[in-house]
Amino acid sequence: MSSPASTDTGSATAAASAARALQDHAALWNVGESPATAVVDAACDALVAGLDGPALRILAACTRAEAPYEVHDLLPPALDELGLTLHPHGSAAGQEAAVRALAGRLVAGELSPRDLTFRVHRRFGHELPLALRLAELDDEYDMVEIGVAAPTELDAEVTAEARRLARWAGAA
Repeated sequence: MSSPASTDTGSATAAASAARALQDHAALWNVGESPATAVVDAACDALVAGLDGPALRILAACTRAEAPYEVHDLLPPALDELGLTLHPHGSAAGQEAAVRALAGRLVAGELSPRDLTFRVHRRFGHELPLALRLAELDDEYDMVEIGVAAPTELDAEVTAEARRLARWAGAA
C-alpha cells in the first residue's frame, strides 16, 4: 500500500514525464519528424497524467482526421498554459529541441543509434552545430559498409552523444 506522499510524488513524476513527452512531440512535429496525431496522443496522455487546461483539452479532443489541420493553431496555447515552449518553426532553438528529443528516444530505447544519426543527418545536415557530431557519425556509418569503421564502436559513440544531449536537455 502506498502512502499519500508517495502517490503525490508518483503523480508529479507522471505529470512531469507527460509534459516532457508533449514538449518533445511538439518539437519533433515542428520540424516534420512526428505527425500531428502523435502530438494529440501526447496531449491525451498529459490529461491522463493529471495536467489540465482548456487549450490542452481542446487539443486532446482532436480526431485523427482533424489533427493535421488543427494542431498548428491548437498546440501553442496548450503548451503556453502548461508553461512549455514551442520554438518558432525553422529556428535554431526549435531544431535543437528536436535533436534533443530524438536523442532522448535513443536513450529510452525507441531508436537505434543508426536511426538517430540518419534522422538527424537527413533533417539537419551538417548545418546545426548541436547535431554536427551526429551527422559526422552518420557519415561514418556509411564507411561500415566498406569495412573502414566498426559498427559497435560507432553505436557506443552515438549512444554517448545521445546521453549527453538528453542530459543537457533535462537540465535546460
